[in-house]
Amino acid sequence: MNQLFNREQFLELWLSPILIVTCAIIFGYFFKRFFHSKLKKITKMSKWEGDDILLNSLESQVVLWSFLFSLFLVFRDIPIKDEYSTFILIVIKILLIASVTHALAKLILGLFELWSKKQEGGFPSTTIFTNIVKITIYVIGLLIILDSVNISIAPMLTALGVGGLAVSLALKDTLSDVFAGLHILLSKKVQPGDFVSLDSGEMGYIQNITWRNTKMLERTNNILHIPNTKLSSAIVKNYDSGDPSFSVKVFMGVDYNSDLEQVERVALEEANKLHSDMEETNKLSQPSFKFRGFGESSIDFAIYFRGNKYGDQNPIIHQFIKNIHKRFKKEKIQIPFPIRTIIKK
Repeated sequence: MNQLFNREQFLELWLSPILIVTCAIIFGYFFKRFFHSKLKKITKMSKWEGDDILLNSLESQVVLWSFLFSLFLVFRDIPIKDEYSTFILIVIKILLIASVTHALAKLILGLFELWSKKQEGGFPSTTIFTNIVKITIYVIGLLIILDSVNISIAPMLTALGVGGLAVSLALKDTLSDVFAGLHILLSKKVQPGDFVSLDSGEMGYIQNITWRNTKMLERTNNILHIPNTKLSSAIVKNYDSGDPSFSVKVFMGVDYNSDLEQVERVALEEANKLHSDMEETNKLSQPSFKFRGFGESSIDFAIYFRGNKYGDQNPIIHQFIKNIHKRFKKEKIQIPFPIRTIIKK
C-alpha cells in the first residue's frame, strides 16, 4: 500500500509537469521544423527583407523558449516550494531574459543594417555603430535581469558614473578616437567603399571604421590603420563623394608638318571607338579634343575622356595609346622625337 501511495503521489506531483515540458519541447521542435520553414518560403516571396531578419532572429531560440517557458510554468505552480525550486525558477527567468535579449539584438542589428543600406547618405553600417547598438541592447538586458532578481541597480549606476569618470580620464586618447570616428561617420567625411587620398600622401579604399582606427586598403593591396583622430583632422580628397566620375587626360604631340584637321579627325575617331568599347568610360560624357600649344618639337594636344571612378584612368590611357599609335602609323601622322635646333654664331 505504501509503495502504491508513493507511486500515486509521484504521478500526481510530477506527471503533469513532465507532460507540460515534453509537449512544449515537441511544439517548439515541430514549429521550427515545419511552420518556420513554411514561413520562410512565404517571406521569400515578399519584397521586404525585414521579415527574413525577424525569422532568422527567432529560429535559433524557438525550442529553447518553449523549454524555458514550460519549466517556468511548472516551477511557478509547483505546490511544494523550497530554496532549490526558487533558485531554479530564478535561473530559468535569467536564461529566458538573456535569450530574448540575444534574439532582440540580432533582430535590431539586422534591421539597423537593412535601414542603413537604404539610406542615401544616411548612417553607414560600420563596426563602430553596430558595436554601440549591440552593447546598448545587452546592457539593457542585463539591467532587466538584475531588476527581475530584485537586485537594486541604483548603486551600480552611481558606481558606474564615478568609475566612468576615472576611466574616461585614463582612456582619454581611446575616447578621442571613438568620438572622432563618430564625427567622421556623422559628417560623412568618408564612408566605407570610398576611395580617398590624404594630405600626407596615402591613397586607398576605406574598408571599415572601428573604435580606434580606420582601415584603408591601398591599391597595392596593403592595409593601413589610421587613427580616427588623425583622419578627422586631415585634409581628405574623397573621389567618391557626390559624382565619382572624373576627367581622364591623354597628352600627345604631332609633327609640325602634320595636317591638323586630319589629326583631330583621326584622334576623335579612335577616342569615340574606345569610348563605346570600354566599360571604364562614362557613357554620359563624350570624348573631346583640344590643341594645347606649340611645343619644342611638336604641336601638343590632349584627348579628354571621363572615367566612372578612380582607377579607370589606367586602362583607358593604356588602351588609347596603343590604338592611337597604330592608327597614326597607318595614317602616316608622325609623332616626332624631341628635336632641338642649334644655331652657331
